Amino acid sequence: MVAAPIAETGPSSGRDRILDAAAARFAELGFTETSLRLIAGDVEMKAGSLYYHFGSKDELFVSVLARGIALMSDGFDGAAQRVAAAAEQQDARAHLAEHVRAHLRVLHGNFAFTSLHVTSFRTAPEAVRAAIVPERDAYEAKWTALLGSLLPGRSADEIGILRLVLFGAINSSIEWFDARRGNLDDFADVVTDQFWNGASRPHEKDDNDST
Repeated sequence: MVAAPIAETGPSSGRDRILDAAAARFAELGFTETSLRLIAGDVEMKAGSLYYHFGSKDELFVSVLARGIALMSDGFDGAAQRVAAAAEQQDARAHLAEHVRAHLRVLHGNFAFTSLHVTSFRTAPEAVRAAIVPERDAYEAKWTALLGSLLPGRSADEIGILRLVLFGAINSSIEWFDARRGNLDDFADVVTDQFWNGASRPHEKDDNDST
């Protein structure tokens, strides 16, 4: 069992340096190929010194993943605040667009921490996945509630599927989107339009449905 990450207060210290270095190495090499000795070298520490902050590589990876989810959650909350401040001027599509932009900005702006949830989570050790699942579930629940409020005509099952479709579109961008060649906000608008044009369309039951 991997312990849940513990938040530390006070000025940035060795722990933050380790997290930054670990995230970069995990993003570059993956969980299996990244060693504590390699991370320790990046922060000019002895490998044994890392155990003062983290009990194992699994615990360190959980903390990196937790930081990524915390950043995404903060981005979501920030978008919600901006929507609330402009509630009278925004329709449902604009509401969704604000959240899609926020997700993409955090995803690409904190790449080493956030991309691991797309590239490495499912291949991580079971204990690591179990430790971080509650935080991932909490973030996904925010999106489920958001989509449910914007698409009241959809069932809970449909909302769940639509969230997966939307996440697939925006999270897969880490594999190909190059901010040097494209504008992230423009991409967010494209994703929002494509998703909203389909998701907001009234569902028509097929005459051939047996139910």
